[in-house]
Amino acid sequence: MIVLTLQVLARKKKHVPAVDPDIFQKSREALRRRHRQVIYLNDSELAAVKEYCDRFGIKARSAIFREATMEMVLSQLSDSHPTLF
Repeated sequence: MIVLTLQVLARKKKHVPAVDPDIFQKSREALRRRHRQVIYLNDSELAAVKEYCDRFGIKARSAIFREATMEMVLSQLSDSHPTLF
């Protein structure tokens, strides 16, 4: 029984090609955030952001701002693509 189980497990292994380290390093470099942007919030805006983070257990506020900003930018870019007519 044990030998049969080991044989079945041995057959399920598949060869996974190794990732080229250069490609992995280039993709990491491309995703690195180098450009700093600063925003200013008034008291009520900051209170709303803090309440949202507390309610949903979010620790990194920068991720919220980045995701919300990029979502709006990308949606507006896709909505206003150039047309021929």
